[in-house]
Amino acid sequence: MVFKEEERLRCLMFEDAISNLGLPPSSISSDEYRDRQQDLFKCMPDGTAMIICANPIATKSNDVNYPFRTNSDMLYLTGWIEDGAVLFAKKSKNGDTKITLFVKPNNVLKEIWEGRRLGIEGAKKVAPIDTALSIDEIDDFIKRELKLVMEVFHQMNKNTKLDELILAIISERSREKQKNGLGPIKITDPTNLISELRLIKSEKELEIIKHACDITAATHIEAMKFTKPNMGEWQLEGFIEGCFRYCGGSGWAYPSIVGSGDNSTILHYKTNEDVMENGDLVLVDAGAEYEGYAADITRTWPVNGKFTSEQKQIYNLVLDSQKAAIEACIEGNPSNSHHLAASNVLKEGLIKLGIIDKNSKDMDAELKKYFMHGTGHWLGLDVH
Repeated sequence: MVFKEEERLRCLMFEDAISNLGLPPSSISSDEYRDRQQDLFKCMPDGTAMIICANPIATKSNDVNYPFRTNSDMLYLTGWIEDGAVLFAKKSKNGDTKITLFVKPNNVLKEIWEGRRLGIEGAKKVAPIDTALSIDEIDDFIKRELKLVMEVFHQMNKNTKLDELILAIISERSREKQKNGLGPIKITDPTNLISELRLIKSEKELEIIKHACDITAATHIEAMKFTKPNMGEWQLEGFIEGCFRYCGGSGWAYPSIVGSGDNSTILHYKTNEDVMENGDLVLVDAGAEYEGYAADITRTWPVNGKFTSEQKQIYNLVLDSQKAAIEACIEGNPSNSHHLAASNVLKEGLIKLGIIDKNSKDMDAELKKYFMHGTGHWLGLDVH
């Protein structure tokens, strides 16, 4: 195959990006998953059950589906990435716990068409669980096991069939339930419980997030080199997302924003369909995902590689505000200290540039015209 010079240079840029990365971190261990599960069980009363379902498969068109990515809580508790899975955890009245993972069983014909499955035996070998069963057995299992608990922690709207089954069990008015007080009486969403655990990252999680950020940073640098006038925003988007995969990421953590000219002022611009013109700036908000964990980096650069004097003034002001925000990230400071530090620098700078009136009665409102968002957000298995 004969490559055009531009294609050859693009491949070299991918190589440059990957050469700037260290070795990828090892995956999260089974012991860490087990520790997470035990921390969650401590938050659950005795005599309760928890059900976590994988995300449903979403149809893109006719018989074509969107790429599957499972529920982040399923990832957090088990690391299991295959579709169709359901996690069932029960904490008995004496505090004993047991985790069962329901998975799609091996099926030679479907695996020929759709790819290999780990199946039940595979799940037993690799997943941090007590046992694995076929997803085909879940209805009878749920009917039997829920008779022994009073409360079900369950995220609704992930598995409609299972939602209906649980609701039917709760509303059942059998003699046995009335006589012996057996069976669940309410559903509680476990999202807040799990979110509190996910908020504090382990050392291994920090390593993985850092690697996702390293992939993203290296990609942004190469994207700056790749950008040129009259290139389509979509072409830069394609380069960036191709680099994420080339560097070992699973893809993007969120749809990439590539906005040039006026489009750069749209916070969540996503069409990426305009041509980047000479003299314009381009804003790129793009982050890689690695082993389920997200990165998120935004940078702005000149399409032709050179700032105008006005662009340079604003760029340097934003850079100064970023440095101030980083310096404010000190243990013991309020969680919004970095945002306040950045805001103060921006206010002072915009006053000096004559963009904000120093005599304004509401300086914060004036700043919000140009800086209406926060300085940062939580990051992990979800980008926000």
